[in-house]
Amino acid sequence: MTKGRLEAFSDGVIAILITIMVIELHAPHGNDVAALGPVVPVLLSFVMSFVYLAIYWNNHHHMLHAVRRVNGAVLWANMHLLFWLSLVPFVTAWMGASRFAAIPVAAYGCVLFAAAIAYFVLSRALIATHPENATLAIAVGRDSKGIASVVLYAVAVAVALVAPLVSCGIYVLVAVVWLIPDRRIERALEAAPGA
Repeated sequence: MTKGRLEAFSDGVIAILITIMVIELHAPHGNDVAALGPVVPVLLSFVMSFVYLAIYWNNHHHMLHAVRRVNGAVLWANMHLLFWLSLVPFVTAWMGASRFAAIPVAAYGCVLFAAAIAYFVLSRALIATHPENATLAIAVGRDSKGIASVVLYAVAVAVALVAPLVSCGIYVLVAVVWLIPDRRIERALEAAPGA
């Protein structure tokens, strides 16, 4: 199977998730700077989640660019990832509305943890559909960055129960690590025969 429909569907879902999060943003009551105070946690939650969805979209795009075809296992692995990403607007709203309370921050981390595992499963399903010397397999390698992210999310979930803002700091740290351009796939594509 070709990958075009999977890419288009995934792009659409991520765009809708961002739209849902924007709709959850409400204008402050009042017309001075002090009126922004109550909405700051919601805005901060939105910014963090927007960045996460952008990171997933960017990496998903790169990963699919490195493969030629998909199969049923890849389609289901992709739906698994999209399921967890579809929960991002819910936990984002809960975390912001609760002003970063322990349980909502832990729930946010659980969704990030599950999405990271789903992304790892998707990458392995894609690698399995191509020969071992395929571009994606070479680029991803052992995926130590992805594994480290999963470990950090697990730590952040546990820490959230006693220090939710520290957990938020861990979530930001993981996002920053992924914001730094990861050129593994681009380098592998450039080095591939016929590039």
